[in-house]
Amino acid sequence: MTQTLTTDEHTRAREAIMMHVRKVVPYALFTAVGSGIYLISQVFGEITPEGLSSFQTLLLIKALFGLWLGVRGFNQKVFGINPWVFKTHTLPFVLVVLIIILSQYMHL
Repeated sequence: MTQTLTTDEHTRAREAIMMHVRKVVPYALFTAVGSGIYLISQVFGEITPEGLSSFQTLLLIKALFGLWLGVRGFNQKVFGINPWVFKTHTLPFVLVVLIIILSQYMHL
């Protein structure tokens, strides 16, 4: 967009898009976290006397990352509470990438 629009037009166009993104993304996050909570109850399995399997361990780590993202997003959207620390999107992005990477190792 920066190649074909002036700086003012680019700013207005970007804000028009972001206005819709800000409305949709939090509810998509809530849906993902909610469905994840349900699915974990379906696939976690029984804890054997030997302890957690590698699948269960990785699933718990993913769940903690996902719950942190969900609680952070819920507090921001519903209560208007901005995080005291990690005010940028860097940590949430890293957690999403880690969740994806953990998913690749769950069935090994």
